[in-house]
Amino acid sequence: MQALLSAKYGRRNCMKETEKKKAVKPKEAAEQTEKQNEKQTEVRQILPEQTLTGGEDLERAEIEQAARRKLAEMNLLEDFLFGSVVTFPEIGERFVKILLKIILGREVKHLSVTAQKFIYGADIDLHGARLDVCLEPEIEEGSGENATVYDIEPDRNSCDKKMLPRRTRFYHGKIAARNLNSGADYDSLKDVVVIMILPYDPFGLNRMVYTVRNKCLEEPEMAYEDGAYTVFLYTKGTVGIPSEEVRQLLCYMENSVYGNAVNEDLREIHRMVETVKRDSKVIRMRIQMVEDIMKQAREITRLGEENTKLGEENKKLEEENKKLKEELARKNSAGHIDI
Repeated sequence: MQALLSAKYGRRNCMKETEKKKAVKPKEAAEQTEKQNEKQTEVRQILPEQTLTGGEDLERAEIEQAARRKLAEMNLLEDFLFGSVVTFPEIGERFVKILLKIILGREVKHLSVTAQKFIYGADIDLHGARLDVCLEPEIEEGSGENATVYDIEPDRNSCDKKMLPRRTRFYHGKIAARNLNSGADYDSLKDVVVIMILPYDPFGLNRMVYTVRNKCLEEPEMAYEDGAYTVFLYTKGTVGIPSEEVRQLLCYMENSVYGNAVNEDLREIHRMVETVKRDSKVIRMRIQMVEDIMKQAREITRLGEENTKLGEENKKLEEENKKLKEELARKNSAGHIDI
């Protein structure tokens, strides 16, 4: 009788367990929900709330209108606009030269600009470094100019600010490794300057400029020039005495309107920004980006809904299995079982 009982209920439980496997695990469900929320937030940053109500039937014209409006309102701290200006023909090189002149206080003559550059690890499974703007030196022999690679990164994500020191350390390492050929002397290694432009305070000291270099703890005054340093620029900082040009630049980058273009360099930058914002190719790129983000958001939403449904089904199956086990236990204790 016990064998028959096991066969009867075992088949049912086996079927339930097989069905349960279709459901997504709780950890995976949480990850999908988090991705869904992040993507929806990203969409809302691009499109106004009233535009989102169209859902799947959202007209392309509405997307284009919203994308154009968002592009017109963008400032230079946003990746898309910053990268678009840097890579724009006949504008990009001049733009970064003005930036570096203001930030570093000197002219940089020879540059080759690469936006959104990705440097892979030695192993494809290892972390890579995405550089917003990597400025390679083009040094003429005998010019007397140091070979320096500049990485300029606007960053609005204050959630990751605790990781900024390690992140910039990683950038330095990847850039340096890529610029030293096998067998070359270390004195041929190019200097690396990473410049982070931030609307949040990375270290909580309210400084507008934080310049970070390696040094000897026991002898702070000892010269230790390893060719690497990082500059963190906080747009709202009030401590310290940066140049007035740096203050004006950061104010303009945070709110890139004509009223903040208060000197000739910034007025030239503003003309560049307006040219890029009106360019048909840039507009099409932005529209395509919005459409891709919305497509991803919808797919993540769909997966989230499927996961929720599977989770509910899984819960029902667990409840049924629990009832079956309780029924089995009662009949066993009563000493009689109907087969």
